[in-house]
Amino acid sequence: MGSRAPRTGVRALFNPESIALVGASDKSGWSVSTFGNLRAHGFGGPVHLVNPRGGHVHGHPAYPSLAELPGPVDLAYVMVPTPAVLPVLRDGAAAGIRNYVVLTAGFGEAGEDGARLEAEVVAFAREAGLTVLGPNGNGYINAAAGITPYGLPIPPPLLRGPVGVVLQSGALASSVLAFSQARNIGLSLLTSMGNESLVTVPDVIDYLVDDPATKVIALFLESVRDPDAFARAARRALEAGKPVVALKIGRSRLASRTARAHTGALVGDDGVVDAAFRRLGVIRVRSLEDLIVTAGLLASAGPLPGPRIGVVTPSGGASEIIADRAEDEGLDLPAFAPATAEALAELLPPFATVQNPLDVTGYVLIDRTLLGRALDVVAADPGIDAVMLLTDLPRFTPPDPSVPMATFEAHARRIAASPRPVVVVGNTLTDVSQFGRSVQEKTGFPQVVGGIEHGMHAIGAAVRWSAERERALARRPAAGEPLSVDGATGVWAEHRAAALLAGAGLPVVPSEPARGEDAAVAAADRFGYPVVLKAAADGLARKSDIGGVRLGLAGPDAVRAAYREVMAALAGREGAGALVQPQRSGGVELLAGIVRDPAWGLTLAVGLGGVWVEVLRDSALRLLPVDARDVREALGELRGAALLDGARGTKPADLDAVAGVVARVAALAASLGDRLESLEINPLRVDGTDVEILDALITWT
Repeated sequence: MGSRAPRTGVRALFNPESIALVGASDKSGWSVSTFGNLRAHGFGGPVHLVNPRGGHVHGHPAYPSLAELPGPVDLAYVMVPTPAVLPVLRDGAAAGIRNYVVLTAGFGEAGEDGARLEAEVVAFAREAGLTVLGPNGNGYINAAAGITPYGLPIPPPLLRGPVGVVLQSGALASSVLAFSQARNIGLSLLTSMGNESLVTVPDVIDYLVDDPATKVIALFLESVRDPDAFARAARRALEAGKPVVALKIGRSRLASRTARAHTGALVGDDGVVDAAFRRLGVIRVRSLEDLIVTAGLLASAGPLPGPRIGVVTPSGGASEIIADRAEDEGLDLPAFAPATAEALAELLPPFATVQNPLDVTGYVLIDRTLLGRALDVVAADPGIDAVMLLTDLPRFTPPDPSVPMATFEAHARRIAASPRPVVVVGNTLTDVSQFGRSVQEKTGFPQVVGGIEHGMHAIGAAVRWSAERERALARRPAAGEPLSVDGATGVWAEHRAAALLAGAGLPVVPSEPARGEDAAVAAADRFGYPVVLKAAADGLARKSDIGGVRLGLAGPDAVRAAYREVMAALAGREGAGALVQPQRSGGVELLAGIVRDPAWGLTLAVGLGGVWVEVLRDSALRLLPVDARDVREALGELRGAALLDGARGTKPADLDAVAGVVARVAALAASLGDRLESLEINPLRVDGTDVEILDALITWT
C-alpha cells in the first residue's frame, strides 16, 4: 500500500473550490451526471470542461487541455480512457492541480497489464505529491458542503446530515444513497473508494474523524487492505467518540495456516475480523439496511448508557416481537419499579397490562396523549437505561395536518426533556413519506429507526459500542520485553511445550519421559495407576492421528503393551519415545489456543476441546492482549457454555480460575516474540476449581 495520503491532501480533495471535468462529453453518461450533480446540488465554484476537441459540452465552452484552463483548479475529475489517465495527471501536475478523482476503470482490477498501468500512476502521483481517489470509482458526494463530483445521478433531495459513508463498491454507492434518503438519514460525505491506489479507507476515516459535520462513520468493506492503518484510524474514531459501523463481506474461511494445531482450523479470516473489530470498537453489521439504520440511530441518539430498555408501544403483537429480539441482542427488559407500575396503572385503561414491554393498547386512537404520557412515566423509572418508543411517522397527509403536527410536536418535547435517552422505532422498514418528512422537520421529532428487526439490532449495537468504548479507552497495551527462547524452531511437541508452560508457573499435569518399557513402568509406578502413555517424537503434533495415545492403563503389563504399540506407530521418527502421565477424569475439556494471524496478529481462541474440537467448532475469538474479563466473556459466548455451569449434575467450573489461567497463557504467548506462530493447549481440563493443562503444542515460524 505504501505511505498514506496526508490529511491535508484528503481535506483538500473533498473541499475544492474549483473543479475540472476531464473527458467531458455530451455522449458520456458519466459526464452528464457529474456536471448535472455539481450544478443541481449547490456547488458554487467554477466547473471547467476539458475535451481534446474543444467546442461546447453540456452547453458550455470546453478547453482542449488542463494547461489551457482560464483559472486555477483544485480538483480534476478524470473520465478519459485508461491509457490517457497518466498523461492527464502529468498535464495536471504541470498546471499545479494537486487533487484528482479517477473514474476510469481498467487498472489493477483488470489483470496484470492494468496493474502495471496503475503502478505507473501511483509512482508518478507520489513523486509529484498528488492526492488521487480511485481509479475505478464513482467519486464522492460531500453533502455537508454541497460538493458532488459523482458519476451517477443524485436524486433530490440531497439530505445533509451527520453520517459519513465510505464504500469499497461503486455499484452499491447509489443504492446506499437512495436508502439513506428514503429513511430520512442525512449524510455528511459518501465516497466510492475504487482501487484505493493512493487514498485509502483509513485516510477517509481520519478525515471523517476530524470533520465537524460527521458524527458516525459507516463502512462497506470488501477487505481490510492495511490492518495497521485501519486500526490506527479506528482507534482515533473511538477516542473522538465517533462510532464506526462496518459491513464487512467475504466471510470465506481461510485454510488453516497452522495445520499442525487445532487452533488454526478454528481461526479464519472472518472470525479474526470479528475479534479485531470488537477490540477496535467497530460495530459489525450483516446488511446494508443495518449499516445505515444503525449509523442513523447512533447519529441521532448517541451512545446508550446500558442494556436495560423500557419499551412503550401501542401494540401487543409488537411487544412480543420486541421481547424476542431483545433476547437475541443481549438487551434486558426489566420489570418496572413499583412506583412506575403504580403510575402506569392509574394512567392506562383498565384492560391494559402493566409490564415491560408496555402495550398502552389501541386506546391511543381515542386519547392521543396516552402514548406520550406513558413515555414520561417509563423514562423516569430508575431501573431503565434507555427507552424504546414504537411509533411511525405519518405516511399520508390527513384532511387536517395540524392534528398529527400537534401530536408529534408534543412527543418531540417529551423526548427532548426525557431523563433517559429515547430511541424511536417504526414497526416496519418503509420509506419515510414526504408528509412524514415534513412532520419531522417542522416538529423537531427525532430520527425514526426503520423497523423492529433493524431497530432492535441497532439498539443492541449502540449499547455494545458504548460499553466497548469505555473498556477500550481504559485498556493499556501490555508492556515488557519479549521472553528469550533459545533454539525456538519448528514444532515443539508436548514434552517441550509443557516444560515451557510449567516454567512460567502455569498448572501443567505432571509427566515423565520414558525411553524403554522399564522406564515407562517405573514412571507409572511413581504416579500411581491408572496412567496415560503418549507418543513423543521430534516435531510430532497430533498424536491421536497415529494412534499415539493410550488411556486408562491400570498396571505394568498394560503400560508395557501400550509402550510397544506406541513405538510401532513412531517407527522411523527421530527422538521417538513416550510420556507417562497420571490419568485425569471428570470435568470439562477446553481448548485455549493462540495463533498469529498474518493481518491482525496474535489471536486467542477458546472453545470446547478434546478430540472433537474441529467437529464441534464451538469457539470464541479475541485479539491479544486479553485480561481475565475478556476471557470470561469469550467463554460465555460458547454454545456449550452450559457445560461449564454444571449441566446434568456435574460440578460447576470456577470461571474466574479458568479465565485467569487462559489470560496468563495469552500473556506468555505475547511475550514469546514475533517468531511464535501458535501456542495451543488442548485439552485444558476444568473440574470445579481445578484447572490443569493436559497437552500443549507450540509452533514457531
